[in-house]
Amino acid sequence: MADRVLVIGSGGREHALAWKLAQSPHVKHVFVAPGNAGTADNGKISNSAVLVSNHTIVTQFCKDHNIGLVLVGQEALLAAGIVDDLRAAGVRCFGPSAKAAQLASNTSFAKAFLDRHGIPTARWKAFTNPQEACSTDFPARVVRARGPAARKEVTIAASKEEACRAVQEIMQDRMFGEMVVIEELLQGEELSCLCFTDGVTVASMPPAQAHKRLLDGDQGPNTGGMGAYCPVPQVCSPPLQPAVKL
Repeated sequence: MADRVLVIGSGGREHALAWKLAQSPHVKHVFVAPGNAGTADNGKISNSAVLVSNHTIVTQFCKDHNIGLVLVGQEALLAAGIVDDLRAAGVRCFGPSAKAAQLASNTSFAKAFLDRHGIPTARWKAFTNPQEACSTDFPARVVRARGPAARKEVTIAASKEEACRAVQEIMQDRMFGEMVVIEELLQGEELSCLCFTDGVTVASMPPAQAHKRLLDGDQGPNTGGMGAYCPVPQVCSPPLQPAVKL
């Protein structure tokens, strides 16, 4: 483990990563850029005002501060290729390449990947024409922008009119992009099952359930996440294997 670590992002995810890294006796200091109130001058953790959207500046910061490892939590930066650029400059970085990050940042890419590999997913269609998108015949619809927008780009439409308003915002007003994905709405509990991998071994984390709606009672628009909890009471199957070889 590197003794000086940089965590890139400003959410609860980055706070949790920094908090856990700081507990390691092998880590002397954790920088978080840009960080948040929870990571500001907290023992071995401190925030940095480095401009994370400028990969050259981030690279120079790493060299100036002898950063041995960078962890990137912010999806938009992963999609922009920050991991590729840091690795090309000789900086050790944990995170997916821009190509791999498309599984999270590009909805149509991810859905096509699932279909191609026979992984069950909701029925979907991608559109570049708003009129065609509004005519989708799914009985209940989830409207998604193609690119990363901190999950605010997802609308669970209770009616065709609401779906068309979401399409208008995404495509004609270009709030989030010029392509939209319409999915059939699936009923039931949603949970996340995350894993870490080095390309050879997959280590699974316990399932967690996130709540993304802004208001109580699962109301209001989607956000990047209002909170999550673990363990998930709805999961009654045996625990996942702690590590699996690919």
